[in-house]
Amino acid sequence: MDDTTLAAAFPAATEAQWRALVDGVLKGADFEKRLVRRTPDGLTVAPLYPPAEASPQPGRAQPGRWRVSQRVDHPDPAEANALALTDLEGGADALTLVMAGAPSARGFGLPGPQALAAALAGVMLPLIGVRLEAGPAAPEAAKALLALAKARGDDLAALDIDLGIDPVAVQAATGESPSWPDPAAILRDLEAQGFAGRAFLADARPFHEAGASEALELAAVLSGALATLRALEAGGQPLERARTALAFLLVADADEFLTVAKTRALRRLWARIEEACGLEPAPIRLHAETAWRTTTRRDPWVNMLRATTAAFSAGLGGADSVTVLPFTAALGLPDAFARRCARNTQHVLLDEANLWRVADPAAGAGGFEALTDALCDEAWTQFQAIERDGGIAASLRSGALAERLATLRKTRDADLATRRQPVTGTSEFPDLHEAPVAVLAPAPAAVAVPEGALPSRRLAEPYEALRDASDAVLARTGRRPRVFLANLGPLSAFNTRATFARNAFEAGGIEAVTNEGFPDHAAMAEAFRASGTPLACLCSSDAIYAEQAVPAAEALKAAGASTLYLAGRPGDLESALRAAGVAHDLYAGCDLVKLLTQAQAAAAA
Repeated sequence: MDDTTLAAAFPAATEAQWRALVDGVLKGADFEKRLVRRTPDGLTVAPLYPPAEASPQPGRAQPGRWRVSQRVDHPDPAEANALALTDLEGGADALTLVMAGAPSARGFGLPGPQALAAALAGVMLPLIGVRLEAGPAAPEAAKALLALAKARGDDLAALDIDLGIDPVAVQAATGESPSWPDPAAILRDLEAQGFAGRAFLADARPFHEAGASEALELAAVLSGALATLRALEAGGQPLERARTALAFLLVADADEFLTVAKTRALRRLWARIEEACGLEPAPIRLHAETAWRTTTRRDPWVNMLRATTAAFSAGLGGADSVTVLPFTAALGLPDAFARRCARNTQHVLLDEANLWRVADPAAGAGGFEALTDALCDEAWTQFQAIERDGGIAASLRSGALAERLATLRKTRDADLATRRQPVTGTSEFPDLHEAPVAVLAPAPAAVAVPEGALPSRRLAEPYEALRDASDAVLARTGRRPRVFLANLGPLSAFNTRATFARNAFEAGGIEAVTNEGFPDHAAMAEAFRASGTPLACLCSSDAIYAEQAVPAAEALKAAGASTLYLAGRPGDLESALRAAGVAHDLYAGCDLVKLLTQAQAAAAA
């Protein structure tokens, strides 16, 4: 029987053939600008890659499923316990115990180590994984957790516990090094209780939330882990034991390719450090958490999509456990429904998509292998730069690391303002009439960043501030700031730009007063006067603009418009439009945050 596949009957396609077809579609447009993306680190992400040889990739210590971890952060220990038990009964197999005062608590968290017993009532620690997040109180909380387990008769050496002690993360979040004993003394104290696991953590979240790129996030984590390794060795701990006392935490965001590559890269990079220390590389414990930086308060349902991509990417990249932030996390303390959605996101990936069944799905994939290699090279270069600063603690103290992060934030802020980096549901496709979602308690007001600390910022904040201002106007006056869309010509001419303008203005909480066009400029001016707003935006095609934009603008000014916008670029009409009163142009790539800020001020004048 002939078992030749159908594909074998045709000649293999070549990259040159593909490129010729692409050039035909581009019609002279720049290939690099249209189809090649560059990351914040300057790495290129091409649209097509050939197959690659699978590079040796360190994997999980235990092949198979990653753990589904849920946060325990309710300030009432009894309520926290009820939520945790529901999570475990619903399929979670790990808990992250978040204490009040930890940077990741966001104003919530268990009220001190004394709350652990009540929060863990009925929880069988030998059957699950546990990770502790206590920030400055980490050593005290670690002792309390181990004492609780010991009092229950659990074998501490057999428990799957990460105590999460991270002096670098505390310094990054508070601006000050914690006043703890040296790491070696802390570890000896914990070992005296019978603990033999991972006491310390190298946490990427403070750097990611302060604006780090993928390479800088990796570099900071490597430097932090190396600082702990050195301190343990200097305190008399053998390197073999010191490395087993370490765990890592990376941030997973909605960029699938970079998250997979970043997660794979960390394992390779740490293996390189182990080899430099004279150690045979061994599997590390690698946790992942979906990105706080990408969560939004507006249209929070989209957070589910971002978190799904992030969890998918972290799992495929080789994380040992994944924590999905509930979709309402930026709004306040998530309720049982939001927590259920968070854990079920992972259950679908694990048990319906069966993603855990392949150890390294990215192996041999040209794009993933190229990005992993490139990230390893760039992260190593930036890691060396931090080490030249004197290490991560010295780089934080001197402000050198903060300066690098500020540069990255400035570039990203510009991309967000121009929507080169869109935020779905916030800067793109906003919904001014979205229904509120439930939380157990609203998020507390933001506090000032301590001197010397790294800021924690979400990408959506500039647009959310504009929406908050709009909400305040609505509450005070009964109506939001508004802009009148002066649609010129037939629907086929103005629909595209009117839709674009409405989307753009409503991203800043400015309600668009739309219509189906007008028979003449007098009717348009009358409709404008009836709208009760001083703002108007001309919307139509370039051909219609050439005929009507200037007289339409003059009619609107005569009708009382104080601020006029043009949807699109004015081109040859610029001088005439400016003379007619059109002061602002709304187009793809403009600084939308600046334009919306000015528009809100103009609407209030």
